[in-house]
Amino acid sequence: RVHRHVHRHVRLYQRMSASMSACLIGSVAGVRAVAKAKTASTKTASTSSARATIRAHSAGHGHGEMAAGGGAATAQGGHGHGHGGMMSDRRPGEKKGFVEEMRFVAMKLHTREQAPKEGKAEPAKEAKPMMQWQPTKEGYLRFLVESKAVYDAMEQIVASGASPMYGDFVDTGLERAEVLAADIEWFCQTYEMTAPVADGPGAEYAQFLKELSTTAPPEFICHFYNVYFAHSAGGRMIGRKVSEMILDDKELGFYKWEKPGGLEAQMTRTKAKLNDAAEKWSREEKDRCLEETGKSFELSGKLLRLIA
Repeated sequence: RVHRHVHRHVRLYQRMSASMSACLIGSVAGVRAVAKAKTASTKTASTSSARATIRAHSAGHGHGEMAAGGGAATAQGGHGHGHGGMMSDRRPGEKKGFVEEMRFVAMKLHTREQAPKEGKAEPAKEAKPMMQWQPTKEGYLRFLVESKAVYDAMEQIVASGASPMYGDFVDTGLERAEVLAADIEWFCQTYEMTAPVADGPGAEYAQFLKELSTTAPPEFICHFYNVYFAHSAGGRMIGRKVSEMILDDKELGFYKWEKPGGLEAQMTRTKAKLNDAAEKWSREEKDRCLEETGKSFELSGKLLRLIA
């Protein structure tokens, strides 16, 4: 079951990243312009699905809800509610807080196979069959190095004070840069390898985030949420499988959360902070944040494709 579940997550990220251009444009304006292109040949399924989801307007609209925190959960019936006195402005999950809105949009970018209750995306034709999915030590080390570039950027951004809201996300307990540094050192010593320079998808993603965070804080928060929370769920499943296949079951620090309370407590506190931050946003800012979900999946997918 773990083998099949891991394959589902890998195929999701491969699908989201398959249509990305060969390299990101250096400026944030250029990147966002590419992401929003609406020609029939280039518009990605992820962006159209996200926009369709968050722009849905229907009185008494019902939807399934999954327990927040990532991974499989029990579906429950739910309804939207009016926002600002306008019935047509409801958003799925809005009544429970903005984190639930973000989770709802993200789940729509899963396939039916991955999320039977909420998945809407079509499976990727380019997805590699699990029998052909073979991680390598070289690829995994590169994945760790490029991932560290992203987490370094995240931690630097929230500590920068570029937006007043960022201060609440310093030292959440979800930080991964320090443990990744230790994992990379262990990897190199154990397998007598040299860590590559981060100059690929992780470095590109990091630069994108640094530019985005100064001009569009709500959009940056979308990436913050999806990177940290996806790693706590699907990322852990993939990590366990890779460990079984090429690391003799070694559990890396990347997949451990050892601060008091453990992962669940840290996620709960961070969700509350995300909801509090979003309470100060306009509906337009919230929607801009939600619309960034597809981009987050695409850029994270490019990282995961490094593994195999």
